[in-house]
Amino acid sequence: MIFLKFFIQILVVSGLIYFVSGRLIGSNINFIRRILSVVISVTLTSFVYWYTYLRHTDFLYEPMMQAVTEVSTLIWIGSMLLISMLLYLVFELFDSSGITARDHRNGKKNIFLRIRSYWRQQKRLRQVFKIAVTNGVVQTIKYARQRENEKELAVAFRVTLEQCGGIFIKFGQVLSTRKELFSPIFIAELERLQHSVKPLPSEQVTKILEESLPKPMNELFASFQMEPIAAASIGQVHKARLKNFDEVVVKLLRPEVKGIMRDDLEILEEFANWLSRKSTWAESLGFRELAKGFADGLREEIHLDIEARNTLQVTKALAKSEYKVRIPKIYTEYCYENIIVMEYIRGKSVANAAAEFSRLESDRRQFARTVLYSFFEQMLLSGIFHADPHPGNIHIDETDGTPILLDFGAVGRLGATQQEGLKLILMGIHLNDSSTLFDGLTLLVENADHAERTKMEQAIDQILLKISYVDRIPTEELIHALFTVVRDFGLAFYPSVGLALRSLVTLDGTLRVIDPRFDIFTEAKDFSSAYMRASFLKPFKEPLAAKERIQEELSMLIPTLRKMPRRVDQLIQRIESGKIILHHDVFSDEDNARFITNLFSRFVLLLVGITFGIISVALLAISQFIHDTYAVYLNTAAYLGLFLCAILLVRLSIQALRSMKQ
Repeated sequence: MIFLKFFIQILVVSGLIYFVSGRLIGSNINFIRRILSVVISVTLTSFVYWYTYLRHTDFLYEPMMQAVTEVSTLIWIGSMLLISMLLYLVFELFDSSGITARDHRNGKKNIFLRIRSYWRQQKRLRQVFKIAVTNGVVQTIKYARQRENEKELAVAFRVTLEQCGGIFIKFGQVLSTRKELFSPIFIAELERLQHSVKPLPSEQVTKILEESLPKPMNELFASFQMEPIAAASIGQVHKARLKNFDEVVVKLLRPEVKGIMRDDLEILEEFANWLSRKSTWAESLGFRELAKGFADGLREEIHLDIEARNTLQVTKALAKSEYKVRIPKIYTEYCYENIIVMEYIRGKSVANAAAEFSRLESDRRQFARTVLYSFFEQMLLSGIFHADPHPGNIHIDETDGTPILLDFGAVGRLGATQQEGLKLILMGIHLNDSSTLFDGLTLLVENADHAERTKMEQAIDQILLKISYVDRIPTEELIHALFTVVRDFGLAFYPSVGLALRSLVTLDGTLRVIDPRFDIFTEAKDFSSAYMRASFLKPFKEPLAAKERIQEELSMLIPTLRKMPRRVDQLIQRIESGKIILHHDVFSDEDNARFITNLFSRFVLLLVGITFGIISVALLAISQFIHDTYAVYLNTAAYLGLFLCAILLVRLSIQALRSMKQ
């Protein structure tokens, strides 16, 4: 019973150390590191305290809380706190990964949710790591510089994803489209990933329909084909006929998908973090960011009502387009979070449509051009575009050969500024002008203020020279070159822009399936030329619309123009009176202000810590010349000051390490 009380008291002190050390270390604390530092600190200091002091006393019969005022007990608890912080500093020092996304996420959860989430994931996470290590991913990463070693790594990586199954296979299939990042060796291996999914049984399909639809099946459908025409990891598609005899397809969400998303997507992100820590290769590829982007996109795809809304938006955006493509009609009255009902269009995927092109005598080049120009129009004019244009999502209509666009679960959105940036890039490529290309890039990156114009234009010139005297250049090579220039200068594309550029790479592969001789780069030049001519001639072709536009612009400018004479007069008066002073405020820039504020606050903490240290050393020196009761007080104050000095310096060291890693 006495030992149980003592153990409970130790736990109480440990909890106190855990809480106080966390507050002193700062925000964004790694939960596992923090627990380890507290456990090691409490164990070590308790053993030393017992061995040097407690074993010579009757501590079991004196409750610890009654003896807390003793100097030895205070030293013991203070040592726990200081050593736990020092251990956390050591863990931070030898962890090259920095603060991961998981740390930010867990920082918002309470301790019980974190423990539950941690233990739930560990079994699956250990399984994934074991598969990766068994397949030699870690070993081959270190030597993947030569071509044969890169082949070994690609095989090991593909086998690891395959054996992990589920979301990992789908992630590998998405990575196989990232030709601007991975070498052909990796792409070839990742394209071998196949995900065989068993269709849902008829009873489960019926149950999902009854739970999702507002009315019983027999009141909505004249017929329903229980055998799916397609099955995937997220959902499956059935053919049906409504009561009005419209042929439709019904897409159902698998009932277990949301649970898988909750667990496996977090584990995938953990796996990506681990791989990035182990390999500079994975870190330079942005593997962690790839996994996070994939996870975020997949979490949106499981809401079929969002897919229905996306389909309607793109349909309306292309309603007046001269590039005719078909998009299935959405029956909104039957669409919910777990089900979507849309028009059934008879068509074949362009990957298997050779017979259809021949039967319809369809011009493959014109078909591919229509698809490409429609995508350009989506990106550059409407601002909402299909983000996954692989061959399975582009079909040919069996009746008239019109392109069909399917599956709008993943779409991208570009604002007016980003659309203008992409237009400038197309114009810059067409005009072979690095200045125009630079202007376009600065509209597409997040931190454009840090762009070095002269050096970037020189790098862009090198890209333009590579494509100036050739008939054809792979699109992925051009996109990869743009990504490289942006990354080399410490910039980053907006996520939506990166998605748009990657979609173009995927679309390029699809168009090559349609017509192997199709050159998206040449067609982009033609589109740019046509777009510039249309922009120039539009006021002459549509004089009434141009007149209305000019009137709108003038109506917005008139209030400002009325104020101009008075403002100019006020400006002249201020100049004449010498009241105009030009200055640059370094705090006007948010990044500069944040940097200087953080630097100043750390400098103040450093000064405070050093001051505590100097005063404490001085008090210790003075106490040597005093031999009465005051010497005890001086020594106590001095040791307390040294303790506070150590605490402040450890906190500053942890913050400095975090800043260097970020």
